[in-house]
Amino acid sequence: MRHPHTRTARRRVVGALTAGLLCTTALAAPALASPAHESTSRAPADGLALTPPMGFNNWNSTGCRAEFNEEMVKGIADIFVEKGLKDAGYRYVNLDDCWALPSRDANGKLVPDPGRFPGGIKAVADYVHSKGLKLGIYTSAGTKTCNEAGFPGALGHEYSDAQQFADWGVDYLKYDNCNNQGVDAKLRYNTMRDALKATGRPIVYSLCEWGENKPWEWASDVGHLWRTTGDISDSWSSMLSILKQNLPLAQYAGPGHWNDPDMLEVGNGGMTATEYRSHFSMWSVMAAPLLIGSDLRKASDATFDILDNKEVIAVDQDPLGNQGTVLSSEGGRWVVTKQLKDGSRAVALFNETGSPQRIATTAQAVGLPKAHAYTLRDLWQHRSYNTAGPIAATVPAHGTVLVRVSTDTKWARNPSAVELGLTASPLLEAGRTVALTSTVTDLGRTPAHHVSVKLSGPRGWRVTAASPTTARVLTTGRSLRTQWKVAVPEGTKAGTYDLTLKATYRSPAGVRAEIEVPLATTVVVAPPSGVSSLGDLPWMSTTNGWGPVERNTSNGESDSGDGHPITINGAVYAKGIGAHAQSTVEIDAGKGCERVTADVGVDDEEGADGTVAFEIWADGAKVASSGTLTNAMPAQPISADVTGAGVVRLVVTDAGDGVTSDHGDWADAEISC
Repeated sequence: MRHPHTRTARRRVVGALTAGLLCTTALAAPALASPAHESTSRAPADGLALTPPMGFNNWNSTGCRAEFNEEMVKGIADIFVEKGLKDAGYRYVNLDDCWALPSRDANGKLVPDPGRFPGGIKAVADYVHSKGLKLGIYTSAGTKTCNEAGFPGALGHEYSDAQQFADWGVDYLKYDNCNNQGVDAKLRYNTMRDALKATGRPIVYSLCEWGENKPWEWASDVGHLWRTTGDISDSWSSMLSILKQNLPLAQYAGPGHWNDPDMLEVGNGGMTATEYRSHFSMWSVMAAPLLIGSDLRKASDATFDILDNKEVIAVDQDPLGNQGTVLSSEGGRWVVTKQLKDGSRAVALFNETGSPQRIATTAQAVGLPKAHAYTLRDLWQHRSYNTAGPIAATVPAHGTVLVRVSTDTKWARNPSAVELGLTASPLLEAGRTVALTSTVTDLGRTPAHHVSVKLSGPRGWRVTAASPTTARVLTTGRSLRTQWKVAVPEGTKAGTYDLTLKATYRSPAGVRAEIEVPLATTVVVAPPSGVSSLGDLPWMSTTNGWGPVERNTSNGESDSGDGHPITINGAVYAKGIGAHAQSTVEIDAGKGCERVTADVGVDDEEGADGTVAFEIWADGAKVASSGTLTNAMPAQPISADVTGAGVVRLVVTDAGDGVTSDHGDWADAEISC
């Protein structure tokens, strides 16, 4: 579903939809599948989209703002060439909603907005084609598109509109689902398929019906890709929710027909660099279309470094066409593996959690035959190692280690793979010294020589080794364990700080190797004695579906401070927390608190929309739940015993029906200590 970035715009869009067509895809449980999974679908006869489409779509960065125009589109095409994105495989420059005038002409034809596209769409297509690229366009399988301005949709005009697109030189059509008048989805999408074929022009066909009617079960002979979820937003929780919905659908993907978990948010600013690398890694392992959703005219070098990682792109574009399958996911520690055409395996070690985690598997577990040793290629470090079989890493919070593992017989030319680990509580206190233990373990078949390890912290922190930091040699499976003392200075503010663990060593041939792991740790300040408002206390971390979590106001969906007074069923509250599902707020309880209380519900600013559920967790255990709440309900009291808990988590879920309008308020939220 189109998800405009304002409450008003979205509410109007939803009001225009036929009842029952809001995004209701539940968050699916991970499917544990054979690592040797291959798609059972056949490649299409038209030869289009034999690998997932790669390109750009303007919506996530510009929406319907005036900057979306002919100059911008041509500029993106130029950047594709100048920055090497074309060489990396990006081909499609796609226009989204708002390119047309709100009304058709006297002959029922679509009219490009002359203010945005003075030369018309064909002139833009000609320019894009002159760069060796392709042009995409957008419309909806309804009477109007999803934007509140009500641009004309293609329902009842499929053949005429398809011919216009073909005459303009369009190469890709994104076909949305708004204002569909209740017409059967298969009928609507099949009609446009037939209309596109009738033009005689090869046009990649993207079904954007949000997964409402399970298109993966019927659309492989209709379109080349289909949305499996509602719209993504530029937040960790949104990306994670969509990832979990798309992962179980691996069996339906293959050359010419792809599961589409929506566009990339890389570079839009709502996630960290680590989270964006996870986003890009997991989309590639899932053989997802890679459609850039950030404004490349303003993109940083770090954004281009992610988008231009050709080794990761090669996983996405592998011609075998497999979508990665879940091998394990216990405790938010995911192993997802993808069989590649050359017989190797891409393996993603993905850390869903908010603290560093050891994630491990083996070469045989991911489907490779038994061998004396294997070559392991780290696709973000761009370095190769040998492994005796283990594939393991300490993965930073929200991070992903992406490797390619093969039975390459020349494994011995590479240094051994080494695993770094650090055992410690993720919570530190100012003015105190904590003991930590690091390990350096040789996972390879060859020994690691002249091993050295170093732990460093922020400026002003005192980090000292209490046991040896070097080893002359480590053989397969052996470890160097080092004790450390980390002193956090008095007065250090609560927040997240980076420790860096680094090891250097040499291969038997004398090749120097090094590995570095950033390990985020949290300095906490326990709540004072008595009763405190949770809207006023420091928070350890937050995730939120749209925009930031707000203190003492509702969620505004965009920038900090853009909310309104917390209001539930007409009752106004001065204090509390304004969130949007999926949301988590972590609070240090210091093991000295007893109870959390709040009045919870859907904020009135969402009108009649919104369905949420509230949960309170204490050190990994759920201790209270509200059940499903709607906007029609008054605030409900929630209370939980958190005695002895170190960390309290306040969670807002979508109650299993998607995140549309899910503004969840923790009104008068308090903790007693």
